[in-house]
Amino acid sequence: MIHDINPIFISLGDFHIYWYGIMYLIAFLSAWYVGNLYIKKNIVGINRDDFSDLMFYCFLGILIGGRVGYTIFYNFSYTLENPITIFYLWNGGMSFHGGFIGVILAIVYFCKKNKIPFFEISDFIVRLVPIGLFTGRVGNFINGELWGKPTDIIWGVIFPKIDNLPRHPTQIYEAILEGIVLFIILNFVFTEKLKASVMTSYFLILYSLFRFTVEFFRVPDAHIGYLALNWVTMGQILCIPMFLLGLYFLKIGKGN
Repeated sequence: MIHDINPIFISLGDFHIYWYGIMYLIAFLSAWYVGNLYIKKNIVGINRDDFSDLMFYCFLGILIGGRVGYTIFYNFSYTLENPITIFYLWNGGMSFHGGFIGVILAIVYFCKKNKIPFFEISDFIVRLVPIGLFTGRVGNFINGELWGKPTDIIWGVIFPKIDNLPRHPTQIYEAILEGIVLFIILNFVFTEKLKASVMTSYFLILYSLFRFTVEFFRVPDAHIGYLALNWVTMGQILCIPMFLLGLYFLKIGKGN
C-alpha cells in the first residue's frame, strides 16, 4: 500500500479542519456514549451531569497534559529555548503519557470535588480510554506520522514523504492492540465487578506491554533517537513507570 491519504478533512478557504481533530471528536463522543451506558447500568456511582463534568475535565487534561508532556518528554531543549512553542498546537506534538498524567489530575480534582473514591472513577474511565487510543492512532496513520521500520511483510506501507520503502504500519498495530484488544479485555473479558484499583492496574500493565512491544517496530523520533543500548526508545522508558505503577495498584487491589 502507498500512503496517499489527505490529512485534511475539509477546507474552508485558508481554514482547514484535519482528520486528526475529527478523530478526537469521535473519541469523546464515543466515550461519552459508552460511559452513559455504564451509568445506566449503575456500574459507577455518578449521574449523567457528573459524567459530563468529568469528561470536560478529562478533555482539558488530555489537551494540556498531552501538549506539555510532549514538550517535556520529546522536545525539552527546544522548548526551554522557545517556551512560547508550547502553545503552538497547530504544529502538532502530543504525548500519550503526558495526556495520561493530565487525566489522572483531572480525576483527582473531580473526586475531591465530589467526595468520591479515586479508584471508583479511575476504574471506570480506563474502560473508555482505549476508544481514544484507537482513534488517535488512526489519526496518526492518516497524517502519515509515527511510521515503522522498513519491512518486507505483505502489509507494509510506503510513506512517500519519507522514502519508497515499505514500512511497518505501527500506527495500525497500536490502534489494534491499545485500542481494540485493550477495549475488549477491559469491557468484555472482565465482566464481573473487580476490587478497587484492579481494573486501573490491568489498564496500566497491558497498555505498557503493548506499547513497549510495538516500539521495537517503530522508528524513534529523529531528534531523540535511541536512548540506551541502541534499542530503548523514549516511549519504552515512559512505559516502565506505568507498568510498575500498575503492579503496585494490582497488589493493593488484591490485598483488599
